[in-house]
Amino acid sequence: MKKLVMTMLTALMAVAASAQVQVLSENHAMLRLEQGKKYVLLPVEEKAENASVRVIGKDNQSTRRPNVRLAVDNVDYYVPLEIKDGQLLDIIFHGDRRTKGAIKDFACWKEIKCSDSFDTTNREKFRPAYHHTPLYGWMNDPNGMFYKDGVWHLYYQYNPYGSLWENMTWGHSTSKDLIHWEAMPLAIEADAIGTIFSGSCVVDKNNTAGFGANTIIAFYTSAAEAQTQSMAYSTDGGRTFNKYEKNPIITSDAPDFRDPKVFWHQETSRWIMMLAVGQEMQIWSSANLKDWRKESSFGSEYGCHGGVWECPDLLKIGDKWVLLCNINPGGPFGGSATQYFVGQFDGHKFTCESMPKVTKWLDYGKDHYATVSFSNAPDGRTVVLAWMSNWQYANQVPTRQFRSANSIARDLGLFKDGEETYVSVTPSKEMLAARGAKLKKPSSTCEIVVDVKGTMELTLSNTKGEQVVMKYDAQQQTFAMDRTKSGDTSFSEAFAIETVAPTHGALKQLRLFIDNSSIEAFASDGKMAMTNLVFPSEPYNIIKVKGGKATIYEVKK
Repeated sequence: MKKLVMTMLTALMAVAASAQVQVLSENHAMLRLEQGKKYVLLPVEEKAENASVRVIGKDNQSTRRPNVRLAVDNVDYYVPLEIKDGQLLDIIFHGDRRTKGAIKDFACWKEIKCSDSFDTTNREKFRPAYHHTPLYGWMNDPNGMFYKDGVWHLYYQYNPYGSLWENMTWGHSTSKDLIHWEAMPLAIEADAIGTIFSGSCVVDKNNTAGFGANTIIAFYTSAAEAQTQSMAYSTDGGRTFNKYEKNPIITSDAPDFRDPKVFWHQETSRWIMMLAVGQEMQIWSSANLKDWRKESSFGSEYGCHGGVWECPDLLKIGDKWVLLCNINPGGPFGGSATQYFVGQFDGHKFTCESMPKVTKWLDYGKDHYATVSFSNAPDGRTVVLAWMSNWQYANQVPTRQFRSANSIARDLGLFKDGEETYVSVTPSKEMLAARGAKLKKPSSTCEIVVDVKGTMELTLSNTKGEQVVMKYDAQQQTFAMDRTKSGDTSFSEAFAIETVAPTHGALKQLRLFIDNSSIEAFASDGKMAMTNLVFPSEPYNIIKVKGGKATIYEVKK
């Protein structure tokens, strides 16, 4: 992934010279910043408790209030806070101060710096090269994805003030090829209604909302004491958004009420919104994107109910409809995963064609969640991205500058196995275009194509003895990936695991995508997908294959 690298840090000024600190109590301080600088660089210590940092601007009005783990003892990294609308920070520390020492001695006061720029040069050996990642900070669910005028737009759940989950905002990146991503300014930030949870965007081609033809309309969950649905609109192609003055547009007394996914239903000439509500999906409709009515619910007794249902998507694929339902926990190997249902939709109600207890998983790896599709995708394609992590350990994976990546883009289709219809998953065609020259051995970023001959075993390893073992059982028609000895697994007991998937027939060819800290495996016919993170101390550069022939390609970055 090519990054939009901002200019290097210019002259940094120690807080003693650039700001005035006033300690007001054992957990309260104010910091007045130097005039004329663009950023204050806040020192973060991940083991510290969150501090509430209130930015006070013109007329003594509070403009923002992010939570930041300000350093108490040591600095893990810095995050930038723009000073544009206020030079006074009002800071409340949380947690037990008796175990932290006196507030005046906290490391943050000596380490806070002011600057006109922030260095985003990559410092992480585990950062993927051809997967989307944030320049810095925490990322989870992909949001609001759409395609327009040759550009793929990806928004995502983002914390700009640390690499742990907090301060949910919509980050924004764009791409012309689904591989190389350019970081854009923040798209939608928290307001008085709440922080900005997951949602979707549509291109309002016919001006049904009244903001103008081809306006980009975003729908998202405002999360505070309650979860409500809000909207915003963009008249500059999705770069900046104006929030709708009558937000929230939908409310509920349900505690889990979120993740609006909106699409146009041609047959009824209405917009449809899917909402995740506890352990069901609700279907709402609207003619103008502003006024919504509930049509029906789906979910009771269907599929897996091991956790909360999240991030729905209802897709027309061929002559059937597919309802994506992300669930956490409850995945086939623990934690979060994506299940789906195949059936029909009449504009009012979704009807599943399978028996209620049938559960179908889109990906059988441990690190594939929050799968949603791009709106307005070209050529009738159904293109999806997933968050490549698992809530069991997402906050603990061994990176600091950033946490989490998205999967490679995938195209969905359908196939039959017996009486059941399943969703096929294949790497999007853009990945084939990125295939480079043949390599003699694996590298940290490569594609491996394996022609399989019956039962097969493939081992990727390095000189440290770390390895990932993949096995195809021709008799049982299963594919397994064992990462128990893959490298660093110490950060979570849930990480060292073998994952197993059905192949729905003979596996003839396997495609593997390796990118520094991830392995994505696909049956070439789309009948199996498996996504797993790995954290080897050095790249896997040794390959052994029994029962097949491997060809290795570089991936052009």
